[in-house]
Amino acid sequence: MQPHLLPAVLWLAATAVLLAAGAVRQPSSNCQRKCGEVDIPYPFGIGPDDCAMPGFILRCDNTSGVPFVSFKPYVNHVDVLNISLLQGQARMLSAISSSCYNTTSKLMDYFDWSLNFTNTPYRFSSTENTFTVIGCQSLAYIRDYDNNGKYMSGCVAMCQKSDVTTFTNDSCSGIGCCQTAIPKGLQYYRVWFDENFNTTQIYNFSACTYAVLTDSSDFHFQMSYATSKDFNTSNNGRLPLSVDWAIGKETCEVAGKKLDSYACVSKNSECVDSSNGPGYICHCSVGYYGNPYLQDPAQGCIDIDECKDPNNYPCHGRCHNKEGGFDCFCPPGTRGNATIGPCSKVVAKQVQIAIGICTIVFFVLIILLGLQWVKHNQRIMRQNLISKKDAYFRQHGGQLLVDMMKIENNINFKLYCHEEIELATNNFDDKEIIGRGGQGTVYKGYDLDPDNNLVAIKKCKRIDENRMTEFGQELLILSRVTHKNIVKLLGCSLHFEAPVLVYEFVPNKTLHYLIHVHDEPSMRTLEIRLKIASESATALAYLHTHKHPIFHGDVKSANILLAHDLSAKVSDFGCSMIRSTEENLHGVKGTMGYLDPEYLLNFNLTDKSDVYSFGVVLLELITRRRALSKDKESLVSVFKDAVKEDKLVELLDPEIADHDNIEGLNTP
Repeated sequence: MQPHLLPAVLWLAATAVLLAAGAVRQPSSNCQRKCGEVDIPYPFGIGPDDCAMPGFILRCDNTSGVPFVSFKPYVNHVDVLNISLLQGQARMLSAISSSCYNTTSKLMDYFDWSLNFTNTPYRFSSTENTFTVIGCQSLAYIRDYDNNGKYMSGCVAMCQKSDVTTFTNDSCSGIGCCQTAIPKGLQYYRVWFDENFNTTQIYNFSACTYAVLTDSSDFHFQMSYATSKDFNTSNNGRLPLSVDWAIGKETCEVAGKKLDSYACVSKNSECVDSSNGPGYICHCSVGYYGNPYLQDPAQGCIDIDECKDPNNYPCHGRCHNKEGGFDCFCPPGTRGNATIGPCSKVVAKQVQIAIGICTIVFFVLIILLGLQWVKHNQRIMRQNLISKKDAYFRQHGGQLLVDMMKIENNINFKLYCHEEIELATNNFDDKEIIGRGGQGTVYKGYDLDPDNNLVAIKKCKRIDENRMTEFGQELLILSRVTHKNIVKLLGCSLHFEAPVLVYEFVPNKTLHYLIHVHDEPSMRTLEIRLKIASESATALAYLHTHKHPIFHGDVKSANILLAHDLSAKVSDFGCSMIRSTEENLHGVKGTMGYLDPEYLLNFNLTDKSDVYSFGVVLLELITRRRALSKDKESLVSVFKDAVKEDKLVELLDPEIADHDNIEGLNTP
């Protein structure tokens, strides 16, 4: 037998074995393979069942009435835009859900959308798609099949009329636009809007809010989307959605043993497990292209003639095609790697020696110059670092702080240099992180406080550039905050891009840990809880009545630390700006579940905002329930319902719900 006939004979033999064993059914050559402008490759198909694998049958309809041009493929009622065998994806059209104020009925009109792909080969791509919400007063949810609780998420898009002029195209960061990811394996989703967030008060500049699951590469936020109906009308109410698909529900290893159903039937195909749920897809092997689901050698995986495509397969010498690849070599009398560059003529030995010597001398000179250049750059870098540290110090009001500290000789506050902070935190090593918050990251620090070896070092996020020069003065104000139930500010370093604050170290974790994690009930008696509540309230009252009133802005159980004797220490303030009662915060800060509803509407932080948040902490203390449940149910709402229904006792934590404690709690 001729050697070049062997691959064909082996393929014919393999085909005979598959047919004898009852191989997977192949489509008829008469099947329709195009609908409108969309190609329909097998395993997809239109028409009879034998034109597609089970679950991949499409419908080709003309919905517009225009002959020939307007035919489109559909999965149930969803448009299919294109199909990719290589990626195992299809692009479809997803409807935009909306919530709009009706000026006639004075009510909100809702259009909610759901899409069900359960018991089909399709699942929504978790890498390509995002759940997107548009509006100025919108909270939209996305949930899985039958609301069974396996998956639910939401996104809040907020803005004020004054924010409209500050919108930025292609920026979706929560003001006017919000995006969140979805999990793998999702085959059903439903969208709906929280009716407590509506546009009845702002319809004159933002009447509608929108929500849609869409391919993030096709979404580009425009400033007009949050204040008009452009988002819906410019996209005809629909946006592209990326959908992964897979064959069956088995892995390649299991499916490959079942010859009667295994889909990768081309002789040059290979199987790849799905990365988004069960099942698998088929690829042509390297060096081949075509449809790996077809046995026909003329339609399945066909050898790529790389020599005819020099743009994708460059060869600077002689090219020879072969099955699954190609050879590229230099002609006789030349040498080199023809796949990466031109071939060069062979040079005489004497010339090679001369070239070698010159090359060595050249490289020695280059190395010497390089060493000098490195030393020069190191000097420049050191000078730049010193200049940067000095510039940061001036920007953050450091000189003003130094001058004020000289005036107040008895102030117990220290300025640390850049090197001291880096040494104390081991150059901000992630292993030293003891907490993360909305204001910044907290590290454990060593050898900065002479009285206590351990300190807490907070690396703030960026501060308002318009108030940088005032920051030093505000730190001096914070340094005067001296209260046994408030974490003491020991000092700071202003030599970084954002200020670094040094606090006393509080060792006994947080109130949140004590309430929701600690497994010893004796540590949570009613007396201990009331003691912590009283001390926390005293600390907040001290801040509010300070000579320069300080509003915390993020009061929650996680921001109340506990000392060795379980005394409360209010923390996580200092990186935020000190504001008077007339100043507004243009942006939502704080933690959902603790936020004052009035603050959410007007973004005006007051002492009442802290009092409301502290009230939620009190509810946590007596109920041991979280401020916001896994189902996004507010503890405040649960408490209000319990009061209305006279079921407050049932809401109490069983650990403290004995007769004496209940009488004590009910005593005015």
